[in-house]
Amino acid sequence: MIRAELLEILCCPACVGGGGGLLVFYRESWLLCRDCGRKYPVRDGIPVMLVEEGERWRAVEPEDLPVPPPEH
Repeated sequence: MIRAELLEILCCPACVGGGGGLLVFYRESWLLCRDCGRKYPVRDGIPVMLVEEGERWRAVEPEDLPVPPPEH
């Protein structure tokens, strides 16, 4: 679980420079960017906010994301 305070300040690292990057917490395992569609896994309560990781899952539909996210 991610604390609400953390969710309020997290933004997609690929979009934040352009003023966007709003993230949605999905199925208590993923952070989805509303602007670019990147999807960041949350492993052991820690968001993995690497652009490369978000890009890896970009083409996967949210309902097809594995829960829990795989380790690698």
